[in-house]
Amino acid sequence: MTIRKEFLGRGWAFPFHFDPARGGVATSEYEENIRQSITLILGTKPGERPMLPEFGCRIHQYLFAPNTRATGNMIAHHVEKALKRWEPRIDVESVKAQTGQQGEVRVEVDFRIISTNSRQNLVHVLTNKSGR
Repeated sequence: MTIRKEFLGRGWAFPFHFDPARGGVATSEYEENIRQSITLILGTKPGERPMLPEFGCRIHQYLFAPNTRATGNMIAHHVEKALKRWEPRIDVESVKAQTGQQGEVRVEVDFRIISTNSRQNLVHVLTNKSGR
């Protein structure tokens, strides 16, 4: 039995690139499209998109914050809030965020795809580009 997943969606791949086999814009679909959408939400700073200034997640503002449990809790809060607002195909089950010694932030998101009841996990690492 083949499971049809068209209802999960498809769109341009993230990061944007061209598909050399087809000669057009690369696309992603189904669960991978949802994962890429989550990565896009977490990687976008609010205000970065002029036509949708509220889109994104406020985790970037904590990149140079003190390496404390409170910082991790605030990051987890902002990730959960952003995903609930911008990715309606999932239910966020838990978010854990840990700051590292080099200023990086490791965010682990456990979520469930609503339409298939499939549980997924995504790890997103945000690093400061200055190397501090």
